[in-house]
Amino acid sequence: MVIAMVASCTDMGTTDDLDAPGIDPKGKGADEIIVGNRLMAAGEYELALDSFTRAALDQGMTAEILTSMGTANLGLKRLGQAETLLRRAVKNDPEWSVAWNNLGVLLIETGEYPEAAQVFKRAYALDNGESDAIRDNLRLALAKMENPVNNTTEEQEYTLERQGDGQYTLRKLP
Repeated sequence: MVIAMVASCTDMGTTDDLDAPGIDPKGKGADEIIVGNRLMAAGEYELALDSFTRAALDQGMTAEILTSMGTANLGLKRLGQAETLLRRAVKNDPEWSVAWNNLGVLLIETGEYPEAAQVFKRAYALDNGESDAIRDNLRLALAKMENPVNNTTEEQEYTLERQGDGQYTLRKLP
């Protein structure tokens, strides 16, 4: 049995084969926005925020990056920071429905139902009514406006749920 172990140890190749691969200086890094969106989907909002911050260093503070950073802050319950970023995003690109939708999600979270409904209406119009997530968020905002009795703290336990293309909807926790 000792011979078999020694024989297998001699077949290890050169030490160069055991070294980690080198870095390709011409290689392309990962797209930080894609990485951040994957981290958001996994609920890793702090790591996603770091990834979006790195993307901002490369691309600047675009509406997409502002929206992504705002949504990550929303996931972290940093509502003041999230609102500032999301309002900047809709100001930078007032025709992008995703930014408007995510601002509406924040407004529902803060209890600003009438403004949330207006924001969702705008997002829905910009999206030509094609997004189920925006429609569902609009319905939720309108329901909250019409029935304020059901707006107790216990019933407002929601989580962000990614719908695609950076859009989020609120899903009630069980």
